[in-house]
Amino acid sequence: MTGVLLVANAEAGSAEDERVEAAGAVLAAACDVEVARPEGADALADAVAGAQGRVVVLAGGDGTVHLAVRALLHRDPELLAATTLGLVPLGTGNDLANGLGIPDDPAEAARVCLKGTARRLDLVVTDTDDVVVNASHAGLGAAAAARSAGMKDALGPLAYPLGALIAGVREAAWDLTVTLDGEVIHSGRTLMVGIANGPSIGGGTRLVPPALPDDGLLDVLVVTAVGPAARLAFGAALRDEAHLDRDDVRHARGRCVTVAGDPVPHDLDGELTDDLPTCTYTVRPGAWQMLVRSGAGTRGR
Repeated sequence: MTGVLLVANAEAGSAEDERVEAAGAVLAAACDVEVARPEGADALADAVAGAQGRVVVLAGGDGTVHLAVRALLHRDPELLAATTLGLVPLGTGNDLANGLGIPDDPAEAARVCLKGTARRLDLVVTDTDDVVVNASHAGLGAAAAARSAGMKDALGPLAYPLGALIAGVREAAWDLTVTLDGEVIHSGRTLMVGIANGPSIGGGTRLVPPALPDDGLLDVLVVTAVGPAARLAFGAALRDEAHLDRDDVRHARGRCVTVAGDPVPHDLDGELTDDLPTCTYTVRPGAWQMLVRSGAGTRGR
């Protein structure tokens, strides 16, 4: 490894600074390290695009990876494909890191960046010029994320389940049509739609347990548990990872999905959109790469 660009949040608190320093110390003992602390999405884009062949280690959560991958894609898809990314998890949920088996401990995560294997991962792109690296969800899941956003600083990972509880009581259902690879797989009242590249959302909620980030397919979940009793039953089944067996849950796989109908918020890797009347997601197999433990992850199901 010729060098590392360690990209950290310029507004990180003292606890995060300590974790970044721990990761940086491990990296610096093995190679040349430059630390960048960009302020805002544009500065982050400039930093990762200017890595000049070095490994880019991102100190952050799913949202940080989302922004970095989107920035590289917009600059040049070939630049994204050629850039090797590493991750030191600092987010609230760290669902992408957990799905890839990247350790939470910053020093251990840094060692994975030094000794791990670059794993080619699928990228999901939208017709709104955005990306998904882990998962997107529309409807209740996005409403829950919106309600939990203001509670993250105080509650950490507990914010999402509390937001989900509040949203589950207060939010109405949406009238949506879901089209997968040209076939309508659902039309009607909908609680939520998940588009998954990885298995979990919201800090460990296993929304689509079978999802793999490198199989060239999207995992689509449509939940029609719109009544109060059905919502509670779905929530309990989701907690126990038994929800895929429910009659009001449809799980399918494909390469392109459109969610259309009532304007609905979408949550893309923790980045909330406005209410959208339609959004199309398309998978790009093997479009980017992340360092993981050697031997971790296999294709297929």
